[in-house]
Amino acid sequence: MWGGRFAHGPSAIMREINASIPFDKALWRQDIMASKAHVAMLGAKGIVTSEDAALIAAGLDRVAAEFEADGVPEDWALEDIHMTVEHRLAELIGPVAGRLHTARSRNDQVATDFRLWVRDAIDDADRGLMALQTALVTRAGEHADSIMPGFTHLQTAQPVTLGHHLMAYYEMCDRDRSRFAAARARLDECPLGSAALAGTGFPIDRDATARALGFARPTANSLDAVSDRDFALDYLAAASQCALHLSRLAEELILWASQPFGFIALPDALSTGSSIMPQKKNPDAAELVRGHAGRIVGCQMALTMTMKGLPLAYSKDMQDDKPPVFEAAGLLALSLAAMAGMIDGARFDTGRMRQAAEMGHATATDLADWLVSEAGLPFREAHHITGQAVRRAEEQGVALDQLTLATLQEIDPRINERVFAALSVDASVAARDCYGGTAPRQVRDRVAEARTKLEIEP
Repeated sequence: MWGGRFAHGPSAIMREINASIPFDKALWRQDIMASKAHVAMLGAKGIVTSEDAALIAAGLDRVAAEFEADGVPEDWALEDIHMTVEHRLAELIGPVAGRLHTARSRNDQVATDFRLWVRDAIDDADRGLMALQTALVTRAGEHADSIMPGFTHLQTAQPVTLGHHLMAYYEMCDRDRSRFAAARARLDECPLGSAALAGTGFPIDRDATARALGFARPTANSLDAVSDRDFALDYLAAASQCALHLSRLAEELILWASQPFGFIALPDALSTGSSIMPQKKNPDAAELVRGHAGRIVGCQMALTMTMKGLPLAYSKDMQDDKPPVFEAAGLLALSLAAMAGMIDGARFDTGRMRQAAEMGHATATDLADWLVSEAGLPFREAHHITGQAVRRAEEQGVALDQLTLATLQEIDPRINERVFAALSVDASVAARDCYGGTAPRQVRDRVAEARTKLEIEP
């Protein structure tokens, strides 16, 4: 394609290091889509004849059909997907195929193709997150009253409901969706027509190609359009944060599925066994989701470092922009699907969860709150008295609500029999009835709101 300038062809090493077709062949649908929009505009503006435009468009459809049926051939001499499409088009329709590249460069071509691909990846991530949210909301609705221990520092803190716990991840997913939506809004500009870096002298219609490709507008600066990849970094930043949320949920499922916890049985279809220990049921899908988070964050860092310090406009370093994005998108899609399947198919041992909530003196804060509201003590004094009660319960090997009234009154005589109404785990969660709290009524309200937002039928 650039042999007119060079007396000799590239060495074998140069062909290998320069070829991107092994990975950028993933852009073939976007490349043909953008090429069809471009040639339609060229024909409409009279830059190529309508007959040539129609012939090129029909030829592109034939190339697309071949690639769909047989895959994209990898000829390293053609370097990339753009020349692979153009070469096959020329084989099908002859020299008129060369008119397709009028008023464009591979620089604006790849920037456009890549934006289209990332836009699709964002939409895929949003669908995956919505499926996970649906699973979380469904299970949260089933367990609005199911009591479990809430933890800080992985130590029993206060009783919460399982529904409340699951809805916490619904909220994280909602923010993840908003980050992807924001990334999509920022990439909604079409680079096509920016050419190599300075625009083109042909009388093109960039608004027409932007509309044809579903973009809101064309990019406003040709240098920026071909040389930045912040849209890909935006995607990777959103994917990384989403992967971190998935990793946290995966870690909890792994803990809950272990025998010391025994809170959950994960579905067989998303678990594995051991080659030597017949009793094992390993939470491998959750562990892989946790592991994928590290790789996705690594992809973000890889592209960040690739883009650091590049002068305007295009540099060949940017050929390495696509592998980390492709890798992250594939890992994220798998992680979202696996997590939705685990939540949907999990069996929760609510009896074991409740038993764990009743241990560890989880209602100690309720005793302190009762001393404040019923006995009129300052909270710091109530906190000290409650600490003494907890120590006494540990010494006797009983739960806090199993201490006798006489024992409690030895600690502080202002405690009376009404305190026991506040010390059960049921009373504890019911008392947290403020907006956003763990009370079953609040959980049901949040579930109802989420079902409306997700358009889930009651």
